Amino acid sequence: MRILGLDFGMKTIGVAVSDPFGWTAQGLEIIRRSEEGNLKKSVERLKAICSEYQVEKIILGYPKNMNNTLGERVEKTEAFKKRIEKNIKIPVEFWDERLSTVAAERGLLEADLSRAKRKQVIDKMAAVYILQGYLDSISRN
Repeated sequence: MRILGLDFGMKTIGVAVSDPFGWTAQGLEIIRRSEEGNLKKSVERLKAICSEYQVEKIILGYPKNMNNTLGERVEKTEAFKKRIEKNIKIPVEFWDERLSTVAAERGLLEADLSRAKRKQVIDKMAAVYILQGYLDSISRN
């Protein structure tokens, strides 16, 4: 069963996909948007990815604040979840994404990537961390 991981941001959506066994997450791509509110092309691209990889579940990063409160990004993420479920018809689960971008940045720094190169892949790597966290949690249970 393939699972898709998403890091939903203001201008980009980082995308990762699991291997067929659900053991590891691999970065797939970054979907860029010119307008934050315009999600039509993004949803269509996600629909194509889900079809191509035969995705059965989507894990969407849930951007809680560090003190566990819900901020403005949570509302937009919840609306995005509803839109995916309506248009793609695949179950979507939230996964706490706190520190996923920090972990991705640290990993890219350790790989000695330049700032410009890190900026190009950071959202995709954050999606990998989100999805891998979920995969690790279900393998432990």
